[in-house]
Amino acid sequence: MPFLTSPAVAPVLLLIASNVFMTLAWYGHLRFKSSPLTLAILASWGIAFVEYCLAVPANRMGSAVYSTAQLKTIQEVVTLIVFAGFSVLYLRESLGWNHLVGFALIAAGAAFVFHRP
Repeated sequence: MPFLTSPAVAPVLLLIASNVFMTLAWYGHLRFKSSPLTLAILASWGIAFVEYCLAVPANRMGSAVYSTAQLKTIQEVVTLIVFAGFSVLYLRESLGWNHLVGFALIAAGAAFVFHRP
């Protein structure tokens, strides 16, 4: 599928994948609070390694199409979306209207980064 490998799309897909691993590394251990903290740190570090293996190429490839500010903005919006899904589906926490409004305001702010003056 040429669409998935386009210079504009591939970095976004890699950032989505990297954020899944990042979110799992940062928050996945919260379902296992009785396990030793050292184990949580080591497991998170190992998961974060995979995240870096995806994020670094995403940013390197993405820099051919996007500015670094745009890449960071994409990453932050993807992080919010992945985190919201992870929080609801994996951690079984609910998101209230205030969370959704806050996320929407962040996304609206992100839109300005892509606005051409």
